[in-house]
Amino acid sequence: MPVIEAKTYIEYRDNGYWIAGTRISLDSVVYTFRNGLSPESIVQSFPLLSLEQVYGAIAFYLANREQIDAYLALEEEEFNAMPQPLQTTDPSLYNKLRSRLAKKQRLGA
Repeated sequence: MPVIEAKTYIEYRDNGYWIAGTRISLDSVVYTFRNGLSPESIVQSFPLLSLEQVYGAIAFYLANREQIDAYLALEEEEFNAMPQPLQTTDPSLYNKLRSRLAKKQRLGA
């Protein structure tokens, strides 16, 4: 019987985690998963991914949850520290978006 090699579902490149062979970040799958979407629903949100890839990404996340959560928190901190053009060009819209993001994070936490 031939030996089956394990598949790799996540790769680290360009200082981030990506679904192997795609331009879809692990972040995208993890956030939707943490917001309660099923793997089947995640595939509908990201039709370029197969159900197998989504399950592989979720398994990777669950196996490395502490490290990935820390990675995501650092990414959010770095993003929040960057000046946002919308902040100066349309402060009202910027504040609405920030408010929605805060609400989303409260619901997902």
